[in-house]
Amino acid sequence: MRVANKVALVTGAASGMGAATARLLAREGAKVAVADMLEAEGQAVVAEIEKAGGTARFIHLDVAEEAQWEAAIGTVTSAWGRLDILVNNAGISGSNTNNLYDTALWDRIMAVNARGVFLGVKHAIAVMRGQGGGSIINLSSISGVVGQERIHCAYNASKAAVRLLSKSVAVQEGPARIRVNTVHPGLMPPMRTSGATADPVFRAKMLGHVPLGRSGEVDEVAYAILFLASDESSYMTGTELHVDGGYLAC
Repeated sequence: MRVANKVALVTGAASGMGAATARLLAREGAKVAVADMLEAEGQAVVAEIEKAGGTARFIHLDVAEEAQWEAAIGTVTSAWGRLDILVNNAGISGSNTNNLYDTALWDRIMAVNARGVFLGVKHAIAVMRGQGGGSIINLSSISGVVGQERIHCAYNASKAAVRLLSKSVAVQEGPARIRVNTVHPGLMPPMRTSGATADPVFRAKMLGHVPLGRSGEVDEVAYAILFLASDESSYMTGTELHVDGGYLAC
């Protein structure tokens, strides 16, 4: 029970890494808000958590909309009185396009992957300051550290923005005992919005740069998030945790 009695909100929690993280945090004792735009899938995650004896509720959230963030945070604090953990996981891929300089896609990727994280951080901090601290975990990527082919540059730019946003807020909010860290997944199961990164030939090429020789699993990312959410990482803020099989070490 590594996060017993804590309250968490996980975005993009209806599937993939978000769902795995929500399930793990609940299993480790947290009350979990499963936030997503996909209600049926999100409610299924909640039902799974409750069936296992955990506590969860679904919250509809488009992370690019500030009013929805205000409502989501308000729902969590009204229901459970506080917010100890925010996991900004929601994001969209940049590999599902043949036009790597499409302006509309730039705007959409930046709105979800960068603006969405900023808004989550902004509204979580307002609560965490008043309760004496908290832990924010922002999902960046190996794509926020290096450039890549066949991926819209907005994806790399947005994930790099998450890196530096997190470090900036970690410095500013340290005195308030709010910790902000980033997790950088490597090659994982394709996202719902993936294109090139779901192509077996392209994935095989990427695997050639992974020292461990395999793609990662969503639960491996979830355990990294759990560590940063728990008091086990109480002296860590502004850090980057790479869950990439060694990709960035090459």
